[in-house]
Amino acid sequence: MPRAAANPRLSPSRRHVLAGAAGAALSGVLPRGAWAQDIRYFRIGTGTTSGTYFPIGGLIANAISNPPGSRPCERGGSCGVPGLIAVAQATLGSVENIELLRSGAVEAGMSQADIAYWAYTGSGIFHGKAPFEGLRSIGMLYAEAVQLVVRADSDLHGVADLKGKAVSLGEEGSGVLVEARAILDAFGVKEAELRPPAYLKPGTAADRLAKGELDAFFMVGGFPVSAVTDVANREPIRLIPLDGETADRLRASQRFYMTQTIPAETYPGVPDTQTLGVGAELLVRADRDPALIHGVTKALWHENTRRLLIEGHPKGRSFDPTKAVANVSIPLHPGAERYYREVGLIGNAANEPTAGPSP
Repeated sequence: MPRAAANPRLSPSRRHVLAGAAGAALSGVLPRGAWAQDIRYFRIGTGTTSGTYFPIGGLIANAISNPPGSRPCERGGSCGVPGLIAVAQATLGSVENIELLRSGAVEAGMSQADIAYWAYTGSGIFHGKAPFEGLRSIGMLYAEAVQLVVRADSDLHGVADLKGKAVSLGEEGSGVLVEARAILDAFGVKEAELRPPAYLKPGTAADRLAKGELDAFFMVGGFPVSAVTDVANREPIRLIPLDGETADRLRASQRFYMTQTIPAETYPGVPDTQTLGVGAELLVRADRDPALIHGVTKALWHENTRRLLIEGHPKGRSFDPTKAVANVSIPLHPGAERYYREVGLIGNAANEPTAGPSP
C-alpha cells in the first residue's frame, strides 16, 4: 500500500491529519515486538477542519484502529480491526474525496449521498466523466443540513434576497458548492447575480461574515458545525429557512434531499429553522479486501464506537445502524453487506448484486 506522504496533495505539510490511535504507533511507543505483527494503514478523506467531516472522521479513525499491542476490546481497549492504523485526512470535502478514491490515494472517504451517486453513474456534476463503477458504500452515517448563514441584523430573509449580495458558496471541490448551486438554481438566483460570489473555506467565510465583509455563506454539515458556532459566538446570526413549495419541488426532483429542522439554540440565539438535508456516507473502492471492510463496518457500529461518537461530537448521537442501509446511494461493498446481513439490517434494492441504485 502506498504511504500517505507519497501523494503531494495529501502530504502532512499540505493537509491536516487527525491520527487517533495512529498517534501512539507513529510516535514509536508501541510495545517491543509489535512492529513484527502485520500493520495496515487506512486513510480516510474527510473535509475541512472547520466542518463536521474532519472531527467525525477522526473519531471513526480512532474507533476502527487497533494497533499491535493494544489492550483487548473486552478489557476496555480498542474494538477496531487488529493491526489497523486509521488516520483522518483533511480535504476539500465530498468531490475531492471521490477523486482521491478514484486514484487510490485514500482507502475511504466521506461524501454526500447525491455526489456519491453522480460519481457512480457519471451524471450530475460528473457528467462527461467515466462512471466510477468501482465506488462502494459502507453505509449512511447521518444526515447533514444545508445551512445558509447571515448576520442577525441582516435584511436577508430568503434565498431570493441574495441577489446583489456578497455570498460564499463553498470551495471548489467541496460538496457545499454543489448544494449551494443547486439551491440558488431552484430558488431562481443566478450565480452571476451575486456581488460577487466567493468560494471560501467555512472558517474563512465565517470570519468574513463576522467582519461584515460577507453578507451570507452556505455550509453543509451535521449541526452544530464549528465554523457556524464560532461566528455565532462573535456576532448574532440567523439561518435562512429552505422550505416551502420551492424546497418541496427540489426534494421531489432530487431524491437524496430530505426535510430537516435545526433545533432552537443549536447556535446561540437561533430559533428552530427548517431546511434541506442530505445523507453523509462512508465510501470505499470495490476492490478493497472484503474481510477488511467487514471488520471496519463491524467496528464502526460497535457499541463502544457509539459511546466514543456521543462523547466526541454532538452529531455522534445521530449515528444509527438501523438507518445505515435504508438510503444508501450506491451499492454496498461486499464486506459491509456481509456485516449488515449478519445483523439483519439489509433491506435496500441497491444492495442486491444484480441491481444498481434506483433512478
